Amino acid sequence: MNSKRKAVDPLPTVWDPDSRVGDMLKGKRGLVIGVANADSIAFGCAAKLRAFGAEIALTYLNDKAKKHVEPLAGQIDASLLLPLDVTQPGQMQAVFDRIGAEWGRLDFAIHSIAFAPREDLHGRVVDCSQAGFLQAMQVSCHSFLEMARHSEPLMKDGGTLITMSYYGADKVVSNYNLMGPVKAALEASVRYLAKELGEKGIRVFAVSPGPLRTRAASGIAHFDELIEMAVKRSPGQRLVDIAEIGRVVAFLAGGASSGMTGDVIYVDAGLHVMA
Repeated sequence: MNSKRKAVDPLPTVWDPDSRVGDMLKGKRGLVIGVANADSIAFGCAAKLRAFGAEIALTYLNDKAKKHVEPLAGQIDASLLLPLDVTQPGQMQAVFDRIGAEWGRLDFAIHSIAFAPREDLHGRVVDCSQAGFLQAMQVSCHSFLEMARHSEPLMKDGGTLITMSYYGADKVVSNYNLMGPVKAALEASVRYLAKELGEKGIRVFAVSPGPLRTRAASGIAHFDELIEMAVKRSPGQRLVDIAEIGRVVAFLAGGASSGMTGDVIYVDAGLHVMA
């Protein structure tokens, strides 16, 4: 075992290059959008998908983010690392053009990005600005539709599309505010895409993790209280981690879930079942 590599591995429980967990996804190729740093849900997904044998393409938001994502891409031996800001016209098309040129096909695509302007996220839903609402919808929901549209012609033998949601899409969660309606729209989009793409063998899911301490989540007001509530109320009285989410995503991307589509899959230590 390469002890030097092991020592600098920031998340050995997520990705251990010397101990693969199997070849369930060997020969599969997929895109993961949304890695910002080693704590990202998207990185947990990418690491587990890679550990199960898949080839991975990653994206980074901009040059500032690239310095954090590039080492992670190297750590999991990602085949492609591409820039993607979904608010910039043409960048999504460029990502899929590159994937088409390099791979010629795509087996799965993971969407793990969300955003709302701070002033709109921290205020009441009824008071949100039109511009803030539209930006939150574009980044958090419409970009998933755009990803699906570009994925469709590359998923020649079927495939899997997965996005990330949250319990606040279904129930009112204090301080989740604007993201509640936005994630509700995202979950509805999953069901409609499952219907529209089902005949082509493309399955569509939303994975709904419990609260985690990610950079994106830190923008939610009183987030520590949300974390405390999740630990107190979940049956196991704990949080989930990004490796657990990644394993569920790997299951959905693989053949074992072939009889499923259109579902919201909760990975929250049972929090969503509690009254």
